[in-house]
Amino acid sequence: MSTPLYRLKAEFFKTLGHPVRIRVLELLSEREHAVSEMLAEVGVEAAHLSQQLAVLRRAGLVTARREGSAVYYTLSNPEVAELLRVARTILTEVLTGQAELLADLRAADPGAADTGSAEPGTAEPGSR
Repeated sequence: MSTPLYRLKAEFFKTLGHPVRIRVLELLSEREHAVSEMLAEVGVEAAHLSQQLAVLRRAGLVTARREGSAVYYTLSNPEVAELLRVARTILTEVLTGQAELLADLRAADPGAADTGSAEPGTAEPGSR
């Protein structure tokens, strides 16, 4: 019996569920990059970047080519860049909605801006 599509999608999104892999895909959305270029941009050790690139290769999201001693990566499908763009749009809308809600809450109750923590050296009511 074949794997249901929803499970395959879940595995696909798990592959995307790592900040380094997302950053790599963002960089590759712009253009092909050598591993050495990505190291400076991503800010992780070479071994960690190599592991994350291997995950992306196994998932079929990136392809590699060797030129001398350098290895260059590119997106295997340009729609990955579109997926990242759509994710950014959705996230921007969600965060904008949350910021607006927070502003509405603060406007409705000016005391709500206080985090509720007591001043240093004072006790919260009922905390004894």
